[in-house]
This record gives sequence, C-alpha cells and structure tokens, in this order.
Amino acid sequence: MTARYEALIAAIDAANADDPRRVTADGAERAFEIVYAERMTARLAALYPDASELLQIATRAQHLRRWDIPRESFPLGRHGYNDWRKECRAHHARLVGELMRAQGYAEDEIAHVGAIIRKEKLKKDRDSQALENVAAIVFLEHYFDDFHEKYKDYDDDKIVDILGKTLCKMSPKGHGAALALPLPERTRALVAAAIAKESEALAKLAAVAID
Repeated sequence: MTARYEALIAAIDAANADDPRRVTADGAERAFEIVYAERMTARLAALYPDASELLQIATRAQHLRRWDIPRESFPLGRHGYNDWRKECRAHHARLVGELMRAQGYAEDEIAHVGAIIRKEKLKKDRDSQALENVAAIVFLEHYFDDFHEKYKDYDDDKIVDILGKTLCKMSPKGHGAALALPLPERTRALVAAAIAKESEALAKLAAVAID
C-alpha cells in the first residue's frame, strides 16, 4: 500500500488508542477499539482479499472513537438504539474524513469512505455490503458471547429475532462465512434458528444480492 495509506492507518489506530475501555487479547491488555479494528481488517482480508484501499480504510475506521458517543446518551429501546447507531456512523465518517484530508486524499475518496461507513445503499453498493458482512461476522466470532451474557434475560426467541435482523442485512456470501465459523454449539443453533425463521426473506434477498 501507499505511504499515505500506511500513515492513515497509523493515525486511525492512534485515535483509537485513547479508548478508556480495555480488553485482553493475545495475552496483553489493549484498547478495545484497537483490537476491534484489527479484527475487522483481518476478516476483510480473509473474505474480500481484493478489497479496494477505500474499503480497507472504511473497515479500519468502522468504530473510530466510538466511545465518544455513549449508548446511554440516547433513550432506551429500538428507536433510541437506531438513533445512536446513526449518530455514531456520522461521527466515524466525519473523523476519518478529517484524517484522510490530512494525508492528502481527494474529496471524492473521502466522500466514498464516509458513504461506506454510513452503510449507504446497502444491498446495492458492493463496498457498503462488504462492510456489513464483515462487521456481522466479527460480531458473531468475537462479541456474540459477551452480548448474550449482557442480555441473558432475553429468551431464545428474542435472540433469534435479533440475529434474524442481522442476517437480513447480510448477503449470501456473508451467511456462508458466518456458518463456516467455529462457533460454539449453542451459538450455531441460534444462528440456524434465525436462518430458518427468516428463510423466505433471505431467499428473496439472495435473488438480488450483491456480495
């Protein structure tokens, strides 16, 4: 990759290094968002080895300084959650745009990365769809168990409903990669139940999907 790309990735990582949340990964305590960003990059490389430089940037900056906007600053419930996610995406896009501009990226390149992070034209834009697939797979592989523990009061039907909504945002390529993960037996069963529940919707999406 180019020198400006390498400098940009270093700048994204430096910004994420300020995350006050810490997680143990590979035997060391590190910033939560640093680890998340590295996992996103690794999964993108595995699933989309021909990913463009701009898609790689968007993937690395998917959660850029997410802790700046706490979930608790928005109301409880689905509407509050959706508003929080929308504000986070705009925040990530704005921040990475500033970093890209500092490295000499063109305005159209900055705009495209922002559109990917905001998941614009999902199901129609290949880069937006790729990022959605990667994010969902990273969630299942690394964060689903923590999510399940946090919401252990949810019954299986509620978890299956949540997983079903996630699956409907993915493409068949994403579904295949998710099912290929070495998931715990219980998690795999919940994913399978979600696929069965949303089978009709997923079949319709597969007919027009962009992988």
